[in-house]
Amino acid sequence: MGTIIALIVIIWVIYMIIKKYLPQAILFTAGIVLLLAAFLLGVSPLDAKQSSGSAFLDIYHTITVLLSSRVAGLGLMIMSIAGFAKYMEYVGASKSLFAVVAAPLKLIKSPYILLVFGFYVSQFLVLFIPSHAGLGLLLMVTMYPILIRAGVSKLSALGVIGCAQYMDVGPGSGNAILAAKICNLDPAVYFVQYQLPIFATTTIILGGVHYFVQKWWDKREGFAGNEETINLVEEDKTRPPLIYAILPIIPMLFILGFSPLFHSKIKMDVVTAMFLSTFIAMIFEYVRTRDLRGTFQSLKHMFDGMGASFATVVTLIVSGEVFAAGLTKIGAVDAMIKGAQGLGLGIQFLIIIFCLVIAACAFLMGSGNAAFFSFSALAPKIAVAMKIDIVTLLLPMQIMTSFGRVVSPITAAIVAIAGVAGVSPVQVVKRTAFPMIAAALINIAFIFINS
Repeated sequence: MGTIIALIVIIWVIYMIIKKYLPQAILFTAGIVLLLAAFLLGVSPLDAKQSSGSAFLDIYHTITVLLSSRVAGLGLMIMSIAGFAKYMEYVGASKSLFAVVAAPLKLIKSPYILLVFGFYVSQFLVLFIPSHAGLGLLLMVTMYPILIRAGVSKLSALGVIGCAQYMDVGPGSGNAILAAKICNLDPAVYFVQYQLPIFATTTIILGGVHYFVQKWWDKREGFAGNEETINLVEEDKTRPPLIYAILPIIPMLFILGFSPLFHSKIKMDVVTAMFLSTFIAMIFEYVRTRDLRGTFQSLKHMFDGMGASFATVVTLIVSGEVFAAGLTKIGAVDAMIKGAQGLGLGIQFLIIIFCLVIAACAFLMGSGNAAFFSFSALAPKIAVAMKIDIVTLLLPMQIMTSFGRVVSPITAAIVAIAGVAGVSPVQVVKRTAFPMIAAALINIAFIFINS
């Protein structure tokens, strides 16, 4: 009975999110419905230590327990990252960083070689600008004109820019932070020891894939040169000095430098690194502007970014966990595990099935966060039942989620860059699909290597 209820609720959740209802509201509602069903079937929503004393009230008390836990830990971490990113956007540091790394691009004359180098530049930037839509729009006003002027077709350029954050990596990614937390790993360790080998390998290969795929598409669609000319502005008047290029990199240096990777006696968590880096950026701003009042006032942008992150990302994580709690209490997770084990497949194939499911959800939802936050909380129990290390299951799931998002025509970043270029999002995802299929195959190969 519980499994049937869970299946109906899951279908409803996917349908409502595809219809662009607020994901938090849908997941909260679904979780409460499942917890209520579990209560009616005689299952207590919370254990004795966390219970309010009333099994019925515990349905809603579950939200309090999860929210208080997340806001104090993971939530604060993600909010500080979002706040720092907002401050970097305000001071224009991302523009300076791109101005530094993009200089060599202007020296490359071959359109498709330039396209490959442009892809590699975007993958360097994603380590410091952990927003798919944000990075995509930055590249549209910086790298896109360079590519078009060099003879790259509009859709080829969009295909590369659409893949700008094809994988959520680094201590600045919300998905990566959540995965590291669930795996009980330091974010720097999770990035360097687990993500980086896959990210580096996949990125190198995808550069070649983009070269051939975009060239093939251009030939197939009869591209014969750009009819329009986009004039480059030699000097962006809103860009701060080039020294600002170091500011987005500082948190990464702190997080990696004071981590177990370098056996540092000093410990620096992500939140401390973000606040320290923000105050360093404020010193830069004061030296540049000589406006003390304006410099202090600028800190408001960080707090605005933190608040916006709470309203979107943190609430999405908690609502996803409420939904996961409902699935667990009603017995759906146990049924899914037993069903998967009953197929008689090896561990690797079971992991691949879970990866494909979460990638499909990301594609349908147009959001990597919504899909990963909804199902990541189930990973520990699944890993225990499968008798594998949790990172062995969660790492490929987290990576595959990004691939599903990049090929979805309703993803915010894809819609945004398509709108700027005046093309259909479907035309863009045609250019991102083959590279993401290649990336998925590489990810599957790593599943067999690591498990």
